[in-house]
Amino acid sequence: MVVGSAPLLGVLLALVSAAVLAVGNLWQSRGVNLVSAAAERTGESKTSFLLLLKTPIWLAGSALFGIAILLQMGSLAFAPLILVQPIGVTALVFSAILNSRVRRAPLPRRVLLGIAISLVGVIAYVVIAALVSKQKPISDGQLIAILVTLAGVLAIAAAIRFGTRGTTKAPIFYVVLGGIFSGFVATLGKTVILRVETMFAGHRMVFDSGSVLTLICILGIGVASALSIYFVQYSHTCNPPDVVIAGLTVVDPAVAVVLGIVILHEAAGAPWISFVGFLAAGAAAFVGVVILARAESAEEADPHTTETIERGAQRQAESG
Repeated sequence: MVVGSAPLLGVLLALVSAAVLAVGNLWQSRGVNLVSAAAERTGESKTSFLLLLKTPIWLAGSALFGIAILLQMGSLAFAPLILVQPIGVTALVFSAILNSRVRRAPLPRRVLLGIAISLVGVIAYVVIAALVSKQKPISDGQLIAILVTLAGVLAIAAAIRFGTRGTTKAPIFYVVLGGIFSGFVATLGKTVILRVETMFAGHRMVFDSGSVLTLICILGIGVASALSIYFVQYSHTCNPPDVVIAGLTVVDPAVAVVLGIVILHEAAGAPWISFVGFLAAGAAAFVGVVILARAESAEEADPHTTETIERGAQRQAESG
């Protein structure tokens, strides 16, 4: 089967990935919260990574997180990046339903409104992308452009992270960084998939400058993955799980789509009206996430809701 020849299969794999990601995100959040609570009881100021490694529910969530990434990479093998990556926002639906079951309470109207607006935006976007997106072999110049962009983002992130040490940052800051680096993981993964497919299709099994670039690309995937995992885990210490998954599923595809359009030229030749549709659909998804984040923050501020969440987390950890 030729890479990119089965977009429906790519969409299906992206949906399964979103469902797995939602469960993994919830379990990781519960694990981080349990370890943070234990650290507070012992007077420690930071969550210990070693304690996380001893927490079954966090380990299970991490395993599901890895499986979700593999499924997403599989989806990228069969469909354009700008088509399948935004489908990840459907993890919002799965995450909200799972959290409502943990809380044993129906979804608030504002949460439902946020989810509905986000889904409308994503569905509209996917329909437009399905009509105008196309895949092409990735040149060395395009790959270099992606790597240079990643290096620039790394430099900016480091400057903000260490240059503002000692100042209080908004909790969403870490979610955004996790989503940005996750978007680079998807984009770089797509480039590796296409370049390997092109190599096998052309029977060019030689080690040249292009092969070196591909290896550097794989190294970039490792760096971006590590940073994404770090910031996502830190996000769980200061954000509700729905906010973390909402931020990731909007920032991640936004970064990947920009790279896919600007550098990979997956929307080359598309009519200008399609780009207007992209912007409108993306704006709708963003507004939905903002509504969801505010609704979730309001719920977290409710003492009764917080106690319910903590009891649910303890029950889930004990059963895990």
